[in-house]
Amino acid sequence: MEQLKSMDQFNELKQEERVVFMFTAGWCPDCRVIEPALPSIEADYPEFTFISVDRDEFIDVCSELDIYGIPSFVAFHEGKEAGRFVSKDRKTKEQIESFLDSVSVD
Repeated sequence: MEQLKSMDQFNELKQEERVVFMFTAGWCPDCRVIEPALPSIEADYPEFTFISVDRDEFIDVCSELDIYGIPSFVAFHEGKEAGRFVSKDRKTKEQIESFLDSVSVD
């Protein structure tokens, strides 16, 4: 999964057709739990571009999007938020897939 490198990159990426930002941190144990499942999720959902966002490095983005728990996912479609799976709870592969299935791109 590609790592977000700058605010400019974030603003450009969210204008794309289908992008999912995963908010995470190196110290987050719940984030480590889902890491092994992420490659297969990415492979199963090729219509999305997945971007990892380090919440410590991009705290302003987290604040702007009301991301107060990690891991969390926010999907954008052409600049508009298309869905969010945001909480402090541990997520399963099945829950993440269910979220991706529900993302509206109309």
